[in-house]
Amino acid sequence: MTANSKNSKNQCIEGDFSSGSPSVSPSVSPTGFPMNAKIIDVKDEAANSKRTLFFDKSFENASPGHFCMVWIRGVDEIPLGCSYANGVTFQVVGSATQALFQLKVGDSVGLRGPLGRPFTLPEKGDRVLIVSGGIGAAPLAPLAEKSKDIGAIVTIILGARSKSDLIFEERFTQTGDVILTTDDGSCGKKGFVTDVLNDLDLTKFDKIYVCGPELMMKFVMKILIEKQAVSKAEFSMERYFKCGIGVCGSCCMDSLGVRVCKDGPVFKAETLTDSEFGKYHRDASGKRVHY
Repeated sequence: MTANSKNSKNQCIEGDFSSGSPSVSPSVSPTGFPMNAKIIDVKDEAANSKRTLFFDKSFENASPGHFCMVWIRGVDEIPLGCSYANGVTFQVVGSATQALFQLKVGDSVGLRGPLGRPFTLPEKGDRVLIVSGGIGAAPLAPLAEKSKDIGAIVTIILGARSKSDLIFEERFTQTGDVILTTDDGSCGKKGFVTDVLNDLDLTKFDKIYVCGPELMMKFVMKILIEKQAVSKAEFSMERYFKCGIGVCGSCCMDSLGVRVCKDGPVFKAETLTDSEFGKYHRDASGKRVHY
């Protein structure tokens, strides 16, 4: 459901990460102080606190996989993936996202972006496999749209806990073949995205893109290794960010030393195999939190 459902089609720039729109003001810059951005539309994506906010400014030269830093005044500044050229999609997981969820049309936030390293785009005719879990669909939906526009052949494994948790099903369906999975079997195949992945012949795909909960991605990686498909894959990672521009080191990964905010969040799968990936991450204090 949309706060302004009649106008929502006019407020977003779907699948377009390069051009502007008559309804959207000059672009957000990735450098300097946060630029004030007014919320022009709010769309609930699922029943369990997943929401998209559309802004009156777009992300300059954004590509699928980029993220932005969203400043909720008086609360915190947090990283969110760019799910549209002028929108972000998130789920409530803490105080900052809870405060963001309370904002409505007419309210404003500070934006910095696009930031980080995005996905490597496929070429025309490439066979693309997208593996999405939960809110990981946010950066993958624009990737699927861009891949279709390029002329790639797209297959999507879209997973969630239940039917009510699925997001962007319609967006993905418009780009290629979608295989739905839910943990409880309420929609599509009962089970996990890895169950579907196990049954696929990965030699038929040229590129594989993955985003979702890290434990899910850990088991996806295991299958890719077993099927000798690691070199085809890219993973979008999540870590605790503070600066978002590679200065503070809060998001550095052992033992690679890479900064997820600057060198990622998208990484070649083969670079992650000897890292902390799938084992632990660090909280705001730098303490290890094991999976």
